[in-house]
Amino acid sequence: MHQLLNTLYITTEGAYLHLDHDTVRVEVERETRLRVPLHHLGAVVCFGDSLITPSLLGRCAEDGRAIIFLSHSGRFRCRVEGPASGNVLLRRAQHQALDDPVRTAGIARAIVAGKIQNCRHSLLRGARDARSETDAAQLRDAADQLARLLRALERIEGMDEIRGHEGAAARCYFGVFDRMMREDFREDFRMEQRTRRPPRDRINALLSFLYALLLGDCSAAAQGVGLDPQMGFLHTLRPGRPGLALDLMEELRPVLADRLALTLVNRAQLSPKDFIEREGGAVEMTDDGRRQIITAYQERKQDEITHQTIEEKMPMGLVPHIQARLLARHLRGDLSAYPPFLYR
Repeated sequence: MHQLLNTLYITTEGAYLHLDHDTVRVEVERETRLRVPLHHLGAVVCFGDSLITPSLLGRCAEDGRAIIFLSHSGRFRCRVEGPASGNVLLRRAQHQALDDPVRTAGIARAIVAGKIQNCRHSLLRGARDARSETDAAQLRDAADQLARLLRALERIEGMDEIRGHEGAAARCYFGVFDRMMREDFREDFRMEQRTRRPPRDRINALLSFLYALLLGDCSAAAQGVGLDPQMGFLHTLRPGRPGLALDLMEELRPVLADRLALTLVNRAQLSPKDFIEREGGAVEMTDDGRRQIITAYQERKQDEITHQTIEEKMPMGLVPHIQARLLARHLRGDLSAYPPFLYR
């Protein structure tokens, strides 16, 4: 099984990373702040402006360790890695499946079904934990709507309709998302609607940041099994967009990102002081806010779950890698259908 390695997140402006034998040394203003053995790292993620020496870039490329550059808000800039790995026959099977509308729709339908089911699970959990019957009733009603969408999805064959159902489910889910927050925190973290590029409120900024972290893990998972992260099934092909990584991410959003966002708010681990409103209405996290979120995300990845398909216990952070492997098995013809991840 794939080993769950650490990701090194660099959030300090002007950090300087270089190779010191088999260790990454991080300096800020010529002072060493951190040393990390390379064999402990699966990836390096840099927020804002950081400097990385060519020797470290080269070593990471040789070892298959990705270096990812994101903006301060977590928006993807670029990914540096070595030659593409994996079986060329698997990528050929992936491309052939994309040319088959029936297979493409089958995979996309499974991804959307997994996402809707996991969203519904979160809403029902929120209803059980709700402190007011009004909140509980709204969450149960939204869960019922998702159940109807899930049943209707089974009969849908066209990609436009599948994407339409995914969009309808997302609007229903986010329409009651703040009902899962403690009432005394809703004014500070109210969600009117899902907004991005840029996020227009604190909860959207938090979700977008967590999604950026999750996307990096899903892209690494796709590449790790030899799939092409650009060639998605649910997400249309677009230059520069990691469509397959976005596909793998969909069913994991409610579990690895949304629930964590709610936990951070409900436990008062984040407050308005951890966010900055820029001119024009964009909202970003402060450096301290980003560090708290990254720490919580890394801890969430260590939580153990039982994967319902392979019936094994594992850290949550391994789920993207398992889903990528299951998709690869389906594309090779070893599985009749792609089994999405369902959280229990």
